[in-house]
This record gives sequence, C-alpha cells and structure tokens, in this order.
Amino acid sequence: MANSGAGDRQATRLCLVVTADAGVATAERLSAALGAADVASVILRAGAGRMLEAGTVRPLVAAIQRAGVAVLIADDARLARTLKADGVHLSASADVEAVFAEAREVVGSGVIAGMDAGLSKHAAMSLGEAGADYVAFGLFDGADVAARDERIDRVGWWAEIFQPPCVVLDVASPEEAAALADVGADFVAVTLPEACSVADARDLVVAFAAAVTLAESVG
Repeated sequence: MANSGAGDRQATRLCLVVTADAGVATAERLSAALGAADVASVILRAGAGRMLEAGTVRPLVAAIQRAGVAVLIADDARLARTLKADGVHLSASADVEAVFAEAREVVGSGVIAGMDAGLSKHAAMSLGEAGADYVAFGLFDGADVAARDERIDRVGWWAEIFQPPCVVLDVASPEEAAALADVGADFVAVTLPEACSVADARDLVVAFAAAVTLAESVG
C-alpha cells in the first residue's frame, strides 16, 4: 500500500477483509472476489473467538500472492513473518505507539505495517509519526449514522493534509464507499461475510468497485 502524497492522490482502490477459515468455500469466495475487480490487498483475519493457524492461512497467502495482490495478516506479526506475507494489519488499541512498535520490530522495515486508528485524530497522527505504511479508519460495532459521517470528515482531513495512505474499514455499502472515495480515501475495504456464496462475494466486490470508480469519474 503506497501513495504519492497529499495533494496528489491516486484513484481509490479496494482492500478485501476475509475471515481465514479452512476449507474449499473460503478459497472459492476469495478467488471469485479477486477475479471480480481490481483489488490492491487482502487482510486475513481470524473469526470471532478463534486464532489464525499457519496451516489454514498458508495456502490462502500463497493464492493471494499468486494473483499479484498484497496480503496482510491481522494482529499476528510473527505469523506474517513466518508465512512471508506482505505485511501485518493491527486492530485499534488504546496503546497505539507500543503495539505498532512491537509489530514493526517483528516484521522489520521492509514489510507493510499499518494500524486502525478508529476515529481518533491523535492515534492517526501518532501512527503517521511512527512510520506506519498506512493508517486505517475503522468503526465500532453498531456505529450509527453520526459516527459514519464523522468518519467521512476524518478521511477528508487525513487525505488533505497527510502523506501516508488511509484505508477505510467497516464500510457498510457501496454508497458509503463512494462517499469515502469522494473525500480522498486511498483504499476502501470490502468485508466478505463468512457465509456468503461465491456469487455473492463476486457481486459485492463488483458493486464496490463500480461505486468508487463512479465517485472518481464524477469528482
């Protein structure tokens, strides 16, 4: 994930967020999603109450990289290093500096390391100062319209002033993706539901890609 700097933004691209479960279904959904539109990166995360296991994640990492897409491991820098993933994605934390510094030490300087700042300007700026390769803006469960509107403001603020690219997580719809692209989001995340069909995964990615492309053309 890279950007040319504030004031010279590239077109908004997609990032997939995928729960890394064993089995053919996950691999098929992932393959369909990657083939549906231009995807910049994939974040592989554990399901609720579970942990990522190397045996489950390894074939997914290999498949994503064969497709020419960057793959990030959520919240496990050591596993990212072991599997030679392209980077690590860190969830929001009350101790941004310490969590990011620990992960960076594990993966090294040549690997992508980014983190969710939530809606906090302070956390986002701290990550930028710490050398994060990107800053993510995610939302808490059950976020209402006001929080989503506040997030659009945060993304516009970041895009206007700062150089590291921003990734927007927990995007509810293609319409919200278009609004985020319109204010300068570098990457908009599409979260694939764990139980979605192959066709639904493909259709979801196509809809998000069309939305951000339209926002770019209108803007």
